[in-house]
Amino acid sequence: MPKALWEYELRQWLHLQPLLHAIKTIRYRKIDGRYLQHPAREGDVAAIRRAVGGRQVLVTVAFGDPGCLELQLRLTQGLVRHDLHIVADNSVDDGAANENKLASLTAGASYIRLPDNPWTRKNPSRSHGAALNWVWHRVLKPAAPAAFGFLDQDLFPTQPCDPFEPLGRADFHGDMRHAGSRWYLWAGYCFFRYDAVIGKPLDFGLDWFAGLDTGGANWDVLYRHADPQSVPQRPITAFAVLPDIELRRAYCEWRGSWLHEVGLDGDLSLKLRKREAVKRLLQPALHASQTAQGIPLCRQ
Repeated sequence: MPKALWEYELRQWLHLQPLLHAIKTIRYRKIDGRYLQHPAREGDVAAIRRAVGGRQVLVTVAFGDPGCLELQLRLTQGLVRHDLHIVADNSVDDGAANENKLASLTAGASYIRLPDNPWTRKNPSRSHGAALNWVWHRVLKPAAPAAFGFLDQDLFPTQPCDPFEPLGRADFHGDMRHAGSRWYLWAGYCFFRYDAVIGKPLDFGLDWFAGLDTGGANWDVLYRHADPQSVPQRPITAFAVLPDIELRRAYCEWRGSWLHEVGLDGDLSLKLRKREAVKRLLQPALHASQTAQGIPLCRQ
């Protein structure tokens, strides 16, 4: 929801920003509400709901990069402790969607092709938030998993891990972002215990007027009532994946033991070189994933 009225400065009042923000927010919610009513374009949602109940569920929102999704699925299969992995495909291109479906089925993941998203060609962050909300309302909420977590498709585990383990001491956890006095969990890595959030009107969209990106709309209903010091965190380190290129052009991140390619950041003309460098870094993890059974698991 928009900022509280007292948070607006005089110059913003003079430009009628509180009124404009309120009107736009109502409009955005109507568009999102209509989107939630549309059925999946592909996938047996009823069967997936039945499989979700009482289990620990990973959800990846895929978007137009089958090679990226395939890498993640190959790694999560062997390295990440979970019961079920759902791919929610937000792709526009039919060819990419078909490849995403094949990668999902090959990896034993459940596949849903989401409805045509009204925001995809206008605002990627709003598109991502609408996709997360669709999965929450149409799949997870009615199915009652034990716990669930959302992943960006370009986030890759490199060591055996259990991202659900911190939920034994916290209602939710993930990578924290801040916007002034507000904070929220990054939509690319956030995990929730179902019984701790089911009674709240969750909204995984953004609240840009308050400076909150995708996932930040949960500030009012969830995060503001929690002590941020109680939320388990992991170190995040930026690095240039191409050693001969400056950081801002070949930007990647280590998020704990997970490698984040940050595919939409940096110099897009270097995208192919960047992906090849990421693949080289992931080779030991891909090998370990194939032989991971029985390897002790780290915490996250």
